Amino acid sequence: MSAPLRVGNASGFYGDRFSAVREMLTGGPLDVLTGDYLAELTMLILGRDRMKDPARGYAKTFLRQMEENLGLAKDKGVRIVANAGGLNPAGLAGALRELAAKLGLEVSVAHVEGDDLIARAEEFGFGKPLTANAYLGAWGIAECLEAGADIVVTGRVTDASVIVGPAAAHFGWARDDYDALAGAVVAGHVIECGAQATGGNYSFFRDQPIGVPGFPIAEIHADGSSVITKHPDTGGVVNKGTVTAQLLYEITGARYANPDVTARFDTLSLSDDGPDRVRISGVRGEAPPPTLKVCLNRLGGFRNETTFVLTGLDIEEKAALVREQLEGALAKRPPAEVRWTLARTDHADADTEERASALLHVAVKDDDPKIAGRAFSGAAIELALASYPGFHVTAPPSEASLFGVYSAAFVDAAAVPHVAVLPDGSKVDIAPASETGELSEADEPALPEPLQTDKVRRVPLGLVAGARSGDKGGNANLGVWVRSEEAWRWLVHRLTVGEFRRLLPETEGLPVTRHLLPNLWAMNFVVEGILGDGVASQARFDPQAKALGEWLRARELDVPEALL
Repeated sequence: MSAPLRVGNASGFYGDRFSAVREMLTGGPLDVLTGDYLAELTMLILGRDRMKDPARGYAKTFLRQMEENLGLAKDKGVRIVANAGGLNPAGLAGALRELAAKLGLEVSVAHVEGDDLIARAEEFGFGKPLTANAYLGAWGIAECLEAGADIVVTGRVTDASVIVGPAAAHFGWARDDYDALAGAVVAGHVIECGAQATGGNYSFFRDQPIGVPGFPIAEIHADGSSVITKHPDTGGVVNKGTVTAQLLYEITGARYANPDVTARFDTLSLSDDGPDRVRISGVRGEAPPPTLKVCLNRLGGFRNETTFVLTGLDIEEKAALVREQLEGALAKRPPAEVRWTLARTDHADADTEERASALLHVAVKDDDPKIAGRAFSGAAIELALASYPGFHVTAPPSEASLFGVYSAAFVDAAAVPHVAVLPDGSKVDIAPASETGELSEADEPALPEPLQTDKVRRVPLGLVAGARSGDKGGNANLGVWVRSEEAWRWLVHRLTVGEFRRLLPETEGLPVTRHLLPNLWAMNFVVEGILGDGVASQARFDPQAKALGEWLRARELDVPEALL
């Protein structure tokens, strides 16, 4: 096989480790360095930036990282691809050219545009959102690289596309090289969230030293297979567990749709390839769907919150008293939404005051910033000398803050422009996929024979299973995997949707779907609506469901002793 393309990633979100770009450029050889700066919440943040200044709307952190590292990347011959353009990729491209001139560097910059549909929002039936961005694919990036760009910045492309584009350009893949493209999508999905592939947020972190994980690298081959690794002498670990955890992150089922290919996650295989090296092979691809997903963000109104600290005895009664008092104070014009949550963090006969205390949280939302602002928080503080014994709160009264509402839509891919703006300023229209296939659920795989066992012990599920969870709009995704075939034969029969609901009572009454991936000894649960209108709406204690999987692992059930 020809030499692989070494693609590193230096950002998994807007706010990730600033030094990662330099660490990746100095840690070892790379061909391409990528960065993922965009998420549903980030688009809302950038939308509010653009409201203040139309010239903004891109990830400013990326520009500062380039100020420190652009010369280093040029010296090492590393090309850079990032979606840091956000809502204004042309603006970021222009700023990069100005930066290169200031630094005295000859750097060719290109960008990809067309994803921003805000001017056509009403045409598509979106109403009047703050942002409306379609998820584009990889071919605009590939076009820019083939034209000689040193840096390519994009707006809203799929997370994997910043990895697929360089691979497609490097190997000369055709639009219908579905297996190769699917392999690159899988590799991109693994590394696009940064250190989550190298030991970050890993359920079995106690098994080996993690330290501060280095960022991941995908060595992509011409057939689309890859090896996930990291630079030598960096923290963290790459093994089949860390790769499996990231494969399960924020997916639904076996079919993982991208604008250029639908990757079949039920076909891939993982194998060890040496220390901190995991090979991904066998990925099959299918034609992409005919539609593109659109990320819509709207301003939902104003929110505020207060947390009362309840200490010692009579916790429930203290909570009832202050709730009655505050609701009475707000009775003339209550906020449109009021949500109370009592967290029983208190312990009996506690040896510290903090361990003796519970937290009563009240969050409000309203269209009127005055009602959700000091009218609410001031009323809460006014109770200080007239309420339960030991009254205090965790923060002083505050004004209300804007919150956003996320929703997804789907539009015909042919209706969305996809434009590569080359280093010389010329524009190339990228055609939509000529062959498409409606997305459907994969057939349910046959279940293995149940594990026969006599002795069981009641223990936390996490002693045998790992988990990785996250958000997609208002839905939570929770992937669970085990590390042996015997454990899989037990888990797949034990952790049904019904058992999942029993272990996580907050999911009761919500639609829950289980998707099986036997090749990974894994399953993924999708819980619809548990996150309300998405992370910006702050609908629950863990608004992005990041710890939902760890809650599941902490729940106790009868586990065969043979697995322990």
